[in-house]
Amino acid sequence: MPISRRSFSIAAAGSLLAACSTSKEGKKFTVGMSQCNLGEPWRVQMNADVEAAAAKHPELKVLFKDAQNDTLKQRAHIEEFVSAGVDALIVTPKESQPLTEPIAKAYQAKIPVIVLDRAVVGDQFTTFIGADNRKIGRAAGEWLKKKLNGNGRIVELKGLMTSIPGQDRNQGFRDGIAGSSIEVIFEADMKWLEPDARKEMESALARFPKIDAVYAHNDPGAHGAYLAAQAAGREKDIVFVGIDALPQEGVAYVRQGILSATFQYPTGGAEAIDAVMKLRAAQTIPRQITLGSRVFTAENAAGGGEPLA
Repeated sequence: MPISRRSFSIAAAGSLLAACSTSKEGKKFTVGMSQCNLGEPWRVQMNADVEAAAAKHPELKVLFKDAQNDTLKQRAHIEEFVSAGVDALIVTPKESQPLTEPIAKAYQAKIPVIVLDRAVVGDQFTTFIGADNRKIGRAAGEWLKKKLNGNGRIVELKGLMTSIPGQDRNQGFRDGIAGSSIEVIFEADMKWLEPDARKEMESALARFPKIDAVYAHNDPGAHGAYLAAQAAGREKDIVFVGIDALPQEGVAYVRQGILSATFQYPTGGAEAIDAVMKLRAAQTIPRQITLGSRVFTAENAAGGGEPLA
């Protein structure tokens, strides 16, 4: 039976509507992930955690960019994501002040921005996710104060001091050792990098015949210091403490007897994707999401460490 022009038009319109509906439902929710660098194992793990969490949601598509420890490159990456019209942004800033402006512009362009790990200045972002670095630094100071019976000579190897985590881990540590006879005899900014930490520790060892402990702002820094001390034959006289507590890194170092303690700094990767999904569903999320931490020592590492109070 021949099909009338009218019935053909209705059928065609119906097919077009169905195609549009399918296309809309199949559209990916695109997330731009700007990582400040992948030169640190902890940041490689963060990206892996973001990717693993996103894989549970087929409707998500995450685009990763590595700024390679270059602030200008990271600014450009954020601007590229905004120009591409991504649906949301996850940013781990290399430095606070320089990344504040591009993040604010993305936020003002109505793109949800999740700032992960390192905070920026002001409030022009959707939410910040990270652990309490000052609390972790203070806990490390208190732990060392107890370990050294309130008296000792310490080397502090700092993370990048133009980043808020570096500043907070420094200030928290100083709060933790306050009131004791512990003296920080050498301090240096090793920029979160193990080779830099090793070089700085070599300088400290050359200058000071007695060093009781090393407090490093991350586990690669503590490990670099250990290697320098080992090369000088002095590693057994020094207590090494770090931050991050990745199972394959800091916690493994504790079990091997390289570090005496490591304090967990969660990557927040899974929490970032959880925030993205809530924003996609038009749910309200807190302006700040604070992650918990644990301390791992030889005594408790097998049991999963102990939570910080």
